[in-house]
Amino acid sequence: MRATVLCTSLAALAACQPVDRRGSPQRSQAADTVTPAQLQAPPTTSSRATKVATVVGFLTPESVLDDSAQDIYFVSNINGGPLTKDNNGFISRLRPDGAIEVLKFIEGGRAGVTLNAPKGLALLGDTLWVADIDRQRAFNARTGAAIDSVRLDSLGAVFLNDIAIAPNGAIYVTDTGIRFDDVGNVLHPGPDRVFRVGPDRKVTVAVRGDTLGWPNGITLDAVGRRFIIVQYGGKAILAWKPGDRAPTVIARGAGGFDGVEMIGGKIVVSSWADSSITRFDSTQGTKIITGVPSPADIGYDAKRNRLLIPILTGNRVEIWQLQ
Repeated sequence: MRATVLCTSLAALAACQPVDRRGSPQRSQAADTVTPAQLQAPPTTSSRATKVATVVGFLTPESVLDDSAQDIYFVSNINGGPLTKDNNGFISRLRPDGAIEVLKFIEGGRAGVTLNAPKGLALLGDTLWVADIDRQRAFNARTGAAIDSVRLDSLGAVFLNDIAIAPNGAIYVTDTGIRFDDVGNVLHPGPDRVFRVGPDRKVTVAVRGDTLGWPNGITLDAVGRRFIIVQYGGKAILAWKPGDRAPTVIARGAGGFDGVEMIGGKIVVSSWADSSITRFDSTQGTKIITGVPSPADIGYDAKRNRLLIPILTGNRVEIWQLQ
């Protein structure tokens, strides 16, 4: 986008976001350093990837996460406004063959669950963590039962977006710092931050500042011993590790970034600005998928080498086979 254009269309349906993925189930006291089927859909090809399925029936899908242990994909559904506390958000279970196993596996307002506008997802063992406006919520990934809820509103959380988990179990979540006015225009009261939720559930601000550029997606780069953060309100790909006062710009692209994944040692990001998925080899970006409007928080199925793209304003998830 220009960020204003993207968020305006997003506000009309749902959220701006993207997230990260499976963390180690081990929780140590160490510092948060990074240590080393055939689908029923006509194929659509690009120069770098082939679309093998389009799955419809979601309600403002924001994030897709592969659970390799269960061989299932989780899909977060905002189902309304991205900042509306209506308790009707839900998490779906999507099978790799493209079938929706359970549309409302975890559902706000049922079985003691509170879930308003779920966005980023991450796994820590069998615990599914969900970013939900100003709270981090935890559920059993196998049963869907509510486990925990961590409040970040006391620290002024505005728009929790994406999640990454350090090897010791510390959870990092971006706060994009945006709101919407009554007619859908994006406002940016800020501040831009990344929060840390420790294994003891203590919440602190890990890093903050304008250099974060409306931070959206965050993922763990284990090889580089760092986190990768992408800007929704800017055009930079950032690297940051605990202890750094500010992130470092490592690449630039179209901007309006949402989701980010590490795939084969390369940084792969989704962009609302040009409806694309781009792979970054060092500072050089190469578009591997185009024509994907409102691509939110992408996921990656390493077993099948497939990219999972939630099309937020289209209420669908696209599955792409990478080459």
